[in-house]
Amino acid sequence: MNPSSLDRRSLLRTIGGIGAATAVGALAACAPSGAPVTTPNTTAPGTRSDVNPTTSPAAGKGRVLLAYFSRPGENYFNGGRINLTIGNTEVLSQLIASLVAVDTYRIEASDPYSNDYLATVARNVTEEATNARPGIATPLPSLVGYDTVLLGSPIWNVQEPMIMRTFMEGVDLGGLKVHPFVTHAMSGLGNVPANYARQLPRSTVGEGLAVRGEEVANSRPAVEAWLRRIGLLD
Repeated sequence: MNPSSLDRRSLLRTIGGIGAATAVGALAACAPSGAPVTTPNTTAPGTRSDVNPTTSPAAGKGRVLLAYFSRPGENYFNGGRINLTIGNTEVLSQLIASLVAVDTYRIEASDPYSNDYLATVARNVTEEATNARPGIATPLPSLVGYDTVLLGSPIWNVQEPMIMRTFMEGVDLGGLKVHPFVTHAMSGLGNVPANYARQLPRSTVGEGLAVRGEEVANSRPAVEAWLRRIGLLD
């Protein structure tokens, strides 16, 4: 995919870096560093939204849910565009799930986002302006029995996509530890920590992780260090 004719500065001002989001795609968080479209794990989570209790928590660490939203398709990539078959946030989620015992829930929009980059930018601008709550395609999980939730998304316009607010308002996160992780173009965690703290007053919002979409494929050391800091990896 050729870079857009849009001036990069105006594009980033419009979307704040609708960060890409896979190691093979870039709007939800960007793409793997180096060669385009290399997927560390091509096995996508199931399309059902029920959690997948295929692993058991490590001794003494409590049960962990990893919930994430990711968008494949045309994404931002080092000033241009790349077409990702798996979103950056999904790739990052798969990496986390390979390192620690988690149950995984994929947040899927009932009205899927376009594969076209600018169409998704425009939709996101409208959703933010109207304080929208995009629908989620499949039943939300029960969080009974969980101690920690890892909440993953791309960064769009310096914050989480509005569908993340749909999720947070649809489940009971009260009393749980919530750690955000994001993929981005250049904004880091952006406004996510402050937004989550405001939206989840009964939760403990802990340290987050931000990975550039272009670097997701090579992010294992940073991910391991973060998991150790938050007490999920020895």
